[in-house]
Amino acid sequence: MIEASNITRRYGSLKAVDALSFEVPQGAVCGFLGPNGAGKSTTIRMIAGLFAPDSGHLMVGGVDVARDPLGVRAQVGYLPESTALYPELRVEEYLAFRAGLTGMSSQAIPAAIMKTLESCGLGDVRRRLVSGLSRGYRQRVGLAAALVGDPALLILDEPTVGLDPVQQRAFRALLADLAGERTVLLSSHLMAEVDLSCDWLVMIAGGRMVASGARDEILGQRHPLVDVRVSNDDLDRFEDLCRDHDAIDSVVRDRGSKHVFLKVKAAPQCKDPLRMVGELASLNEVVLHELREASSSLEEIFLQHAGETDGDWSTTSSGEVS
Repeated sequence: MIEASNITRRYGSLKAVDALSFEVPQGAVCGFLGPNGAGKSTTIRMIAGLFAPDSGHLMVGGVDVARDPLGVRAQVGYLPESTALYPELRVEEYLAFRAGLTGMSSQAIPAAIMKTLESCGLGDVRRRLVSGLSRGYRQRVGLAAALVGDPALLILDEPTVGLDPVQQRAFRALLADLAGERTVLLSSHLMAEVDLSCDWLVMIAGGRMVASGARDEILGQRHPLVDVRVSNDDLDRFEDLCRDHDAIDSVVRDRGSKHVFLKVKAAPQCKDPLRMVGELASLNEVVLHELREASSSLEEIFLQHAGETDGDWSTTSSGEVS
């Protein structure tokens, strides 16, 4: 459904997306992951046909974004992070307006609205003003607006931001009901949300690719991950020691919490990662406040791949572009 080949996008001297290549197959629910400033929003806007890459090729549903952006937009339903709704309209009035923007005939609009209201669980509030709805229902209206044209590709950019846990669960259940009918690109910084909803993953950092493919394949790439909290005085020295150690693949430092995440080589190089790290600290008189094996999860994979890129995944520079 999506084929990106070496796409690059600049804002002046800043390269927001840097020779990015990935694909998303038809019918997949794809989690699009990356830290703040990774280039996710810029990439999403290109996929949605809002602007073309400066270089490289981007195809959506077989249509070239640079050559036929309107053809791309006709295939895409887009729910941005900040959903723009018209509060003075009733739900069905707003959906009729959005359906009209897709070029749908006036005869087809009523049936499309009825189908979308049912799919998004909005039948009971169809006659209510948008301004009178809860945050969760307004998010459903935004999703319905993205779906009313029956797009082949649905793009959701941080769809559960601002929702409470109950509303988040309800939105994920709604997404699960929609899965399989169309391709979904879900951009989120919430690991649990992506882990529960997606079968395909694309991870980027600094505008560059760090991992992409089927979720189960990426989760199968695990290495032992050790989480260490070090005293302030020893933090820089310990990080240097770890980078020089033969059994440690990569080091990711969380400057906010003083934690260091170590991706350790799989056996036989290191059969007991915790003991190895503890001995390394002891031999070099480094004071450890915490030493534990990190959880085996999508978050672990996320941090492991972060160690293969330049930059700090835990902080965001004011000059970065998302």
